[in-house]
Amino acid sequence: MLEGYALYVDYEFCSGCKSCELACKNEHGFGREEWGIKVLEDKPWKKEDGHWNWNYIPVPSDLCDLCVERFEKGREPSCVQHCQAKVVEFGTYEELAEKMAGKRKSLIFRP
Repeated sequence: MLEGYALYVDYEFCSGCKSCELACKNEHGFGREEWGIKVLEDKPWKKEDGHWNWNYIPVPSDLCDLCVERFEKGREPSCVQHCQAKVVEFGTYEELAEKMAGKRKSLIFRP
């Protein structure tokens, strides 16, 4: 496990492409029903102000190890490298907490 490191997800701009899911599954050889990260869909629903809410939210699972083997080789986690919208980032808690400041739709995951 990587102490002091985490993933930051700014899901405001996630397009739902699921590249992170596929990259993770390929990296770790997970089975059909196993996920290191899963893109959840907050289906569209109309808000009181008339605007629509529709979010894709990448959520790491208990199988996520932050790609420790890749880290040891100086590489970032597979989900980060392959995120098409660049909404998944890797760093220290402190770095990621700064990114999160002032953001509405974001989360930090540490295994």
